[in-house]
Amino acid sequence: MSSPPPKTADTGIAVHPANRLGLDYAAQARSLGDPTAPIIDVHSHLNGTTAAEIYRRVADLYGVSLTYSMTQLEEVEAIRAILGRRVRFIAVPNYTGEDRRHHHGPGFDKRIKQFHELGVRIVKFWAAPRGIDFGREIGEPDLLRLDGSARLKTMELAADLGMMFMTHIADPDTWFTAKYADASVYGTKAQQYEPFEALLDRFPVPWIAAHMGGWPEDLQFLSGLLSRHDNLYLDTSAAKWMIRELSKHPRLEFVAFLERWKGRIMFGSDIVTSDEHLKTGETQNDVHARANSADEAFDLYASRYWVFRTLFETDYDGESPIADPDLSMVDPDRYDEMDAPQLVGKSVPPDLLRSLYHDAAHDLLDPLHRDEC
Repeated sequence: MSSPPPKTADTGIAVHPANRLGLDYAAQARSLGDPTAPIIDVHSHLNGTTAAEIYRRVADLYGVSLTYSMTQLEEVEAIRAILGRRVRFIAVPNYTGEDRRHHHGPGFDKRIKQFHELGVRIVKFWAAPRGIDFGREIGEPDLLRLDGSARLKTMELAADLGMMFMTHIADPDTWFTAKYADASVYGTKAQQYEPFEALLDRFPVPWIAAHMGGWPEDLQFLSGLLSRHDNLYLDTSAAKWMIRELSKHPRLEFVAFLERWKGRIMFGSDIVTSDEHLKTGETQNDVHARANSADEAFDLYASRYWVFRTLFETDYDGESPIADPDLSMVDPDRYDEMDAPQLVGKSVPPDLLRSLYHDAAHDLLDPLHRDEC
């Protein structure tokens, strides 16, 4: 089924899921001005050389000085050629390889060693509940369990190499309402954290739990995790999820959370770049379907930085410019896939912004790269 032609906002800018308000994101960046400190983005997925060039322009506009990327091994040198010292990498498996047992077992071990030889010092362990479906397709529902036997061997290897860990544990509450409603298959949301907490103790390396630890809906729960495990850090990645849920917290409560855990909360965007974003027409890949031209790719990447900086730096109170299909997934009678939640700015004080944007990541991650020329 083909998509309808895009509407046009009053600004004359085409409206699409990453820019439903017709914003001029370049002008918006200039209006925001320089951030309190150069932003270190600890969570992205940069692939595609032309897309990476568009991303570089976005990063320049929004004050992003360094990006950690889960780039496929085969593209590391190409992305590094475009971004130079402004990019560092996080080791990931070959997600598209046909032999999943291999690529999430001995194949991943081999890639970690190859990443390490390229100077990579962080390894990502993806353990979202939908990984059960990924494994069931080949008859191994435990394939991507965080504490699965193959995973434990890989963690031992990475720890021996002196690498720190990043992980994705849980998904939004909305998904547990809809996609993961069968707890007999996926477990409850709270149960996702049982193996995680055990592994935080077993492997005392620093861990970065992506997407505000997987539970931005519950700051009290996150405080409990952080208080029990002093090797745990969180990043803010996943724009739609964070805007929807962090906006709901009262400003003083959110600022108090950042104050309490200053130095352990880092900025991340979860921006995904791909040269597929530059192709006109539909594609079967949902990630790639988010943009169909260079202009839409620019908006896609810029929208993520705009919403985060607006959330953290301003008192804006209005609709997000990014369509959020989770709303219609949970309440289809009220919302459609182009609707978006309210974005409520928190006007975070400058000292906390500096820590969030720069100092927390710099202090944790920069020592890993002191031997770089």
